[in-house]
Amino acid sequence: MDWKRKLASRKFWALVAALGTSVLVAGGAGAETVTQVVGIIGAVGAVVAYIFAEAYVDGKRTNKTE
Repeated sequence: MDWKRKLASRKFWALVAALGTSVLVAGGAGAETVTQVVGIIGAVGAVVAYIFAEAYVDGKRTNKTE
């Protein structure tokens, strides 16, 4: 499995957010807690995807200059 590609996937982070939401709701967490956790998961996912995308672009740029 290509973990770099998986971690950069928006679908993967949507799955993580959905799973987190389901677990929190099943555990009886309040709406405010669920909203905060999903917000954090979304933010982390966006940052990870951005980092991998920039690394990919930088890698392609480096390959062209060699």
